Amino acid sequence: MDNFVKDGSAMTQAGLNLIQQALTIYDSNLRLVICNSRFGEMFNLPPELTMYGAEFSKTIHHLVEKGEYGNVAEPKNFVNDRVNTARAFEPHYMERTRSNGQVISVEGSPLPQGGWVTVYTDITSIKRQENMLRSRSKELSGQLLSHAEELAAKNRQLESTNVALEEAKRELTDIEARTRLITEMMPAHISYVNQERRYTYSNQALTSVMPERPTDILGRSVAETLGTSAYAQIEPSLAEGLQGKSKVFEFTDELSSRRIRTAFTPDINGSKINGVYVMSTDVTEETQARAALQHASKRQMAAQLTSGLAHDFANLLTIILGTQSRLEKMQVPSEAQPLLAAIKDAASRGGTLLNTIADMTGARNLSLQTASVPILLEKLSTLTQSALPAKIKLVIRNKLPENSYLLDIGLLQDALLNLILNARDAIGPKGRITVTAQEVKTTWIEFIITDTGPGFSEEALDHGLDPFFTTKGVEGTGLGLTMVYDMVKISGGEMAIGNNYAGARVVLRLPLRKGFGHQASGMVLLVEDNPDLRDTIRAMLTHLGHSVVEATSVVEARQLIAGLPEIALILCDLKLEGVETGVDLAENMDASGPPFIFMTSLPEPDELHQKALRLGPVLPKPFNQGKLKEVMQNGYSE
Repeated sequence: MDNFVKDGSAMTQAGLNLIQQALTIYDSNLRLVICNSRFGEMFNLPPELTMYGAEFSKTIHHLVEKGEYGNVAEPKNFVNDRVNTARAFEPHYMERTRSNGQVISVEGSPLPQGGWVTVYTDITSIKRQENMLRSRSKELSGQLLSHAEELAAKNRQLESTNVALEEAKRELTDIEARTRLITEMMPAHISYVNQERRYTYSNQALTSVMPERPTDILGRSVAETLGTSAYAQIEPSLAEGLQGKSKVFEFTDELSSRRIRTAFTPDINGSKINGVYVMSTDVTEETQARAALQHASKRQMAAQLTSGLAHDFANLLTIILGTQSRLEKMQVPSEAQPLLAAIKDAASRGGTLLNTIADMTGARNLSLQTASVPILLEKLSTLTQSALPAKIKLVIRNKLPENSYLLDIGLLQDALLNLILNARDAIGPKGRITVTAQEVKTTWIEFIITDTGPGFSEEALDHGLDPFFTTKGVEGTGLGLTMVYDMVKISGGEMAIGNNYAGARVVLRLPLRKGFGHQASGMVLLVEDNPDLRDTIRAMLTHLGHSVVEATSVVEARQLIAGLPEIALILCDLKLEGVETGVDLAENMDASGPPFIFMTSLPEPDELHQKALRLGPVLPKPFNQGKLKEVMQNGYSE
């Protein structure tokens, strides 16, 4: 390699020596980098001033002493002025007559790395011809000759300027390429829309944020690109942006069922608004986690409000039951016996109601684990067989692909069972209950429960999810649908009630999170900022048969995920190098990306720990290889 560099330098020097003009390159410290032999010959310089590292100031001082610039009154000041001019170097072209009568042109251009290149050309013969033409030509007027000479000088100056412009153009091209690369790496669609509402720039990430849209959108209108439904939702904010108002808002894209956050930033030039910059981000995971946290906060508040009341109510029930028991032991008229039984039954029902309220308002955390929905539905069918009359048929339609998902099996099974029993009570002695399971795009797992009963009344549609609302009279607590709604919200999902053409319809949507199982091999992305801990966990993973790539921050992890599609699993700490957390990394991942296992030493009540629980399994630190394998197999620790 050293010989190659030496050979290349020698060839470069030989090539420069063949040029008829004198050439120099000085660096930003005003030291000579290279010159050709013509430079030393033109100015009759000693060898030390044509060698690498020669100081610019010493060269100027030598030329002043040799009379290159004529009579100089203050040589030291003259040299300092030249050095200062060189430090603030700008592109230039000039012509000057040397003390020996030679006329040279001097053309200089700055270099992007600092320093400058200068070319000295002997134009004595050209000037001589111009003078001869002036003196001998009687046909051409002096004014025409003057213009011709001026034009020749301007052309030479223009050529120098063009060189500088070409260099500036190259730099701008490089900047644009780097900027485009950065925008294309961002997990968002960045675009520019002009006043005609057409795209004139895109980082080509639209389909990753809003699937099923065209990839080539330049020149297309926003309405044509996004479709009628999405355009109708963003049009008011887009109009405000094109009028000069910044706007950030969220909407649900019906085509993909994703939640999108869009920011409009006007492009204002003076009083003119040229267009608007648009950044759209998929915040589905963030919205699901936010909804779950908000619901958890409401549950905590409800627990605080009801705990005191429940305590006093329980004391009253105890007194009532104690009094009823004493009355039973007394000699009371036979006609009072039914009244005593009613008191006991009412108090017992009050106790059951208290337990139900405690279940609703008490602490309930998600326990996500890898689940097979077909097995879950099969168990559900078995559980309901004894609870359904012979003439009520349960139909299960599983339209899900052969995938496993991360679900809280206990909560989901309780919710579905509750809805099936509610449907049983509504349809009477015979009918049909249908449970359908399916994916909605790559965003939700959807469970639809329908029956052939009378359906929800208008009042039930308005208040069915309210606590204590019931259509069963004294037989109902009004907490069944409320508990199902609670489960869905804890999971970050959605619930809707309505009617089909025949019977009621309840829709549960839970975030679609891929399950996983331990494999003998596969690439794992380990995201951990502690080097000692990273070494220990890497050893565990490789012992389990996995290949490992490592990152210390969210930024580094995103780059690896984008460049390595073979990553099968992400094992990620919650607290990382930089401001972003493991939750930030997971929330910005597409649902089709690799599954997550979080690691943390944070206690379970910590807010970040709770956010992570709604996105995937959380492995508490410290852990050993057996515990890691267990979580990789099941999605949770038994």
